[in-house]
Amino acid sequence: MSLADQAERAARLAKADLVTGMVGEFPELQGVIGGYLAAAQGEPAAVADAIRDQYILPNQPVPIALALADRLDSISAFFSIDEKPTGSKDPFALRRAAISSIEMITRNGLRIPLSPALRGALANFAAQRSEAGPVHRLDRTADELLAFFADRLKVQQREAGVRHDLIDAVFALGGEDDLVRLLARVKALQDFVETGEGRDLLTAYKRAANILKKENWTGPQVLSSREEQGIPQTGEEDPLVLVEEPGMAEAVAEMASGTAGAELPEEQALIGALDSAEPRASAAVEAEDFTGAMAALASLRGPIDTFFDMVTVNDPDAAKRERRLNLLLRFREAVNAVADFSKIEG
Repeated sequence: MSLADQAERAARLAKADLVTGMVGEFPELQGVIGGYLAAAQGEPAAVADAIRDQYILPNQPVPIALALADRLDSISAFFSIDEKPTGSKDPFALRRAAISSIEMITRNGLRIPLSPALRGALANFAAQRSEAGPVHRLDRTADELLAFFADRLKVQQREAGVRHDLIDAVFALGGEDDLVRLLARVKALQDFVETGEGRDLLTAYKRAANILKKENWTGPQVLSSREEQGIPQTGEEDPLVLVEEPGMAEAVAEMASGTAGAELPEEQALIGALDSAEPRASAAVEAEDFTGAMAALASLRGPIDTFFDMVTVNDPDAAKRERRLNLLLRFREAVNAVADFSKIEG
């Protein structure tokens, strides 16, 4: 019998002992009695162990599968009927179930994408009740569940000295629901931001973000370049429209990247650092080398500091101003590709 078959068999028998007189009289024996009964009727040892250990934190494949599935199923079911913990009230111990689930995943290095697992549990519960419901409702509940697990992760990691804002910074990227990978990323981020280079880069990031916010610079803009080319402006243009004229698309893209016309050595140095750091950071993240990704970001610290010291961003010349704002935008996005630094405190 395969591990998957054993896990399914354990799930079918997991709660059978709850109807026995022994568990009725001694509730603390639930699971324990089930394990003995399963062994006595000739079930595989892994099945009996899974039934016995479902209420603790097991460390073997079949018991882990049962214990984790049981908790995710319970949490999802209660969220589906809007019985969520509120304030200090948690009558169904959902917070404890979430923390023990996180503990199992992280302690055993389980590479489980949490979102699909939670969505599967929600869909299973809905199917059991014959209430499929609209997709947007499932999406909303899945998002609430993921946020709930994020909060529990912060609580669970607090004792390990992990900063909650750094967990937020990684979660904010979106699509990161592998808790093992997420915590590896958070650890590398914490190691980095607690160094001098990391603190300086965070300061530069916040300075760049503040300038962009003040100027309402939300995307690459090349309006002066379009005006110089004789293209009429209505004020409603897409900020990165690539027009039909030969070579114009390349010129617009170059302008939007902050590269075109960069005559100051400090601009050129920052452009060169970004050209080098962006692909290195991206490759490192892809390879789950998060320390390497932070090292790539660290290479930006010197050039961005010098840029701020020597370059006037809000230059009277519109083209220079646009180019430099686009360059700051590129710097911010390069950093945010590794973690959302706007979520980091200090």
